[in-house]
Amino acid sequence: MSNGSMSQTDVVIAGLKRMLSSRRLRPGDRLPVEKDLAAELQVSRGSLREGVRALSTMGILETRQGAGTFVTQLEPAALLSAMEFWVGLQDGERANQVHTVRRALETEAAAAAALSITELQLAEAGRILERAGEAIQSTPIDHEGAMQCDIEFHRLIAESSGNHVLSALIETVSTRTVRGRMWRSIHDSEGLVATHGEHLGILAALRRHDADRARTRMANHLYAVEDYVTAIPGHELGEPAAEQDVPSPEIGVQHD
Repeated sequence: MSNGSMSQTDVVIAGLKRMLSSRRLRPGDRLPVEKDLAAELQVSRGSLREGVRALSTMGILETRQGAGTFVTQLEPAALLSAMEFWVGLQDGERANQVHTVRRALETEAAAAAALSITELQLAEAGRILERAGEAIQSTPIDHEGAMQCDIEFHRLIAESSGNHVLSALIETVSTRTVRGRMWRSIHDSEGLVATHGEHLGILAALRRHDADRARTRMANHLYAVEDYVTAIPGHELGEPAAEQDVPSPEIGVQHD
């Protein structure tokens, strides 16, 4: 695309992207002074400010009062915040598609984690599932506690994969809002026990450092969640639960 067909703001964004790609600007660097940068990019100062604002919204730049404008650390988690916001708004078929992406990402994360997870991480995963079991067995069932344990367990596996980009993408497509919609307000103790069993199966595969088994067990677990939710008459995966203030944890059907 030629500059003639680009808005001045797009020219600024493209110019700064070139500077980052060429490593002229690196994470943490301060941008050149406004007058010089505007002259180099051949745009007005107003257009430069608009471009800087756009890149700041995307998490690429940050303006510090009295210090200037800097390139952020460009961490994937921060740059995906806009996508995370979008994911939380999806329902119906779009939410089904988000879950499909989550399943693809998490199954590969489980396989990678099986090869790289440490003994400390395995111990922490075990403690998380112990707390989950206690929450499920309590009277009444501690749904909020069980849901929190589920979040922590899946997050630990993603982080244990050793792939920061993969971990950030998983966090983006499995927000608390999305989980709350999926888990429903149906308090089915048998379903919760089945889901807990699936988690224990995943942990067993991780302890064996068996990538294929971990991948398969994670896939079966997430298919079970999907199957259960879509089997509820009149409900789609992304439709908000009837009692959104008391979301129940993922409910699955045990797979062999």
